[in-house]
Amino acid sequence: MPGPTDKADDFDAAIIEQNADQVAAFEDRERDLIGRIQHWLHQTPAAVPLIVLILSVIGFGIVLGDKFFSAFTLTLILQQVAIVGIVGAAQTLVILTAGIDLSVGAIMVLSSVVMGQFTFRYGLPAEFAILCGLAVGAACGWVNGALVAYVRLPPFIATLGMWQIVLATNFLYSANETIRSQDIEKAAPILQFFGQKINIGGAIFTYGVICLILLVAILAYALKQTAWGRHVYAVGDDPAAAELSGVRVKAILLSVYTLAGLICALAGWALIGRIGSVSPTAGQLTNIESITAVVIGGMSLFGGRGSIVGMLFGALIVGVFSLGLRMIGADPQWTYLLIGVLIIFAVAIDQWIRKIST
Repeated sequence: MPGPTDKADDFDAAIIEQNADQVAAFEDRERDLIGRIQHWLHQTPAAVPLIVLILSVIGFGIVLGDKFFSAFTLTLILQQVAIVGIVGAAQTLVILTAGIDLSVGAIMVLSSVVMGQFTFRYGLPAEFAILCGLAVGAACGWVNGALVAYVRLPPFIATLGMWQIVLATNFLYSANETIRSQDIEKAAPILQFFGQKINIGGAIFTYGVICLILLVAILAYALKQTAWGRHVYAVGDDPAAAELSGVRVKAILLSVYTLAGLICALAGWALIGRIGSVSPTAGQLTNIESITAVVIGGMSLFGGRGSIVGMLFGALIVGVFSLGLRMIGADPQWTYLLIGVLIIFAVAIDQWIRKIST
């Protein structure tokens, strides 16, 4: 017969087993919660940048009060990020295919220079010069796409080379000449179209801001609701599997890079409106700024995941920090420091989502 000691041992074993079951159940619930969060973030890549944007606006609003929350200040942020946002839209398309485009800023500036030089050097109608500038941007993007899709060069190498070529072409063609704002305003005001402003109850919107919002809306619809958009995501996620599924991978890549070049040319037109003049030295950091907006906006650098709306949130986050710190009177270096922290945080979140999802 079992003795008192045996009964006590059985009782202890039962208690331990019950506790182990409770711990296991708690761990399962915790894993389920983490899994649900991961799944939600995977399905909604713009969620994290939106949360960061809201918190940063609230934070600067608490520090600065009504001076920051005014309609003028908030729309000023939109004006300041309009160019980066438009170029960021082009960068988004490329990064969705698991590529990267280092030439976006140079293409933007060259397109603006072509618009200005064709108007003032050759005396062509400004409307035709604008079309020529758009065509130059699309042509540069097409070359990038051909190098990546058909020559099979890595996107980093192809666009790095194109960046140097376009940058040199820009300075050689323009002879480093700036076309002044006064001359444009007199002879070809349409070149400054995107700089024109609309005042709505103290909120100042430029046509450049409106262009950015419309562009993001159109591309968001195209990426989510059209076969082309689904193919872009498929190519970025797994090009081999996409090709086996009937997706014309090379054609998709060519279309993405060509469209990106065209959007950069549109940004070049908007740049003239923003600064008022045609300058071959403008927008030198736009390629880095566009990548920053995309990364902070929750876009995966491995392709196949992200949203163009998230890119817009990323650009706005940079704009909020830049203007907010400037209004506080902080050293501008703090802006770069905080943006660097945000970039690392965004990439870490992306890696965490990818790790749990595999």
